[in-house]
Amino acid sequence: MAEKLKGAAVFGQSGGPTSVINASAYGVIRTALDAPEITNVYGMAHGIVGILNDTLYDMSKEDAGELELLLNTPSSALGSCRYKLKTEEDLKRVHEILEKHNIRYFFYNGGNDSMDTCTKVSDYLEKVGYECRVVGVPKTIDNDLYGTDHCPGFGSAAKYIATSVAEVHKDAYVYDTGTITIVEIMGRNAGWLTGASALAGLSDAAPDLIYLPELPFDLDEFVADVERVYKEKNKCLVTISEGAQYADGTFVSHAKMSATDGFGHAQLGGTATTLASVINKRLGVKVRGIELSLLQRCAAHIASQTDIDEAFLAGKSAVEFALSGGSGKMVAFTREIKDGAYHCGISYQPLSICANTEKKIPREWINENGTYVTKEFIDYVLPLIQGENNRKLENSLPRFAKLKKIKV
Repeated sequence: MAEKLKGAAVFGQSGGPTSVINASAYGVIRTALDAPEITNVYGMAHGIVGILNDTLYDMSKEDAGELELLLNTPSSALGSCRYKLKTEEDLKRVHEILEKHNIRYFFYNGGNDSMDTCTKVSDYLEKVGYECRVVGVPKTIDNDLYGTDHCPGFGSAAKYIATSVAEVHKDAYVYDTGTITIVEIMGRNAGWLTGASALAGLSDAAPDLIYLPELPFDLDEFVADVERVYKEKNKCLVTISEGAQYADGTFVSHAKMSATDGFGHAQLGGTATTLASVINKRLGVKVRGIELSLLQRCAAHIASQTDIDEAFLAGKSAVEFALSGGSGKMVAFTREIKDGAYHCGISYQPLSICANTEKKIPREWINENGTYVTKEFIDYVLPLIQGENNRKLENSLPRFAKLKKIKV
């Protein structure tokens, strides 16, 4: 049994928001507030930037009912960032602020780049001999975080995408005139979200073609595929990842590296519009390009209850792991089948293997032609979208958490 470590805890959110990221926040905050070893619970204002600026919120001064509403509040309630710890001075500053507030528990909620931040903080604090347990809490709708079966946020985004594509299908197929619809879905190098559009087939409204960034994109083959389906049906519904790339690595969307986030990633978007223009010119038919954009990551109204529950579990497990003496790890999900039913288990993976490593769709889960996903992929995603979000409403509109954010 690890020796009990007395001190404050701090929690931060980083990277792109999700529909359920605040469920993880509630898991961390509620569990930490209830732990006798933890003297104070602080929230970082805009992730690691809040530590560097010494801008922290006292979570003990929040109303318990408002905190519980985090379970059904999308986006990052404490504010997010895309700041990359670059220098020794940054790390010295982190150490200085942690020591100033006697913070001995550090929880960081995010994806690949956030786990990189966690790794750097953990390694530096160990090097300088400051006892602080550092634990990563997974998050990303892209589901590309290495070391975990799936990520909190993915199930809800997948559910939104499958539902929206099914609804678009109903609209696109309503007229007797020919039309082609191209739906652009988030995903830079991994196509988990785009693949999830295949679940619309369970509502008898499947896309005709699916293109993932795991395989190189060939424009001529794409046009030929679309033309073949169009001639057969007088319609064609395509879903494609925003990160679709040609064999030479250039983006179909012509994304420019001059527009990047804090980690140097190109700002994507415009794939559907680009391809719609190409199809219109080559085939001379009506084409509509649709970009789901931010709607994919903030659609809490259709969040999967399974996803909400697992996001909370990830935060709760992070605190319990740290209290037991754990550090330098990320909470990870395992997939277990009990009595024939899906069950989410917990493991803890070294931060070093989770940071900056992308998990992509296995090639065997993509059909031979590279234009659809297999049944194995659908079987993987389907359990993650289950359950309806029983959220609180006021005036028939969602009631989100209203935090006071009282600074320390």
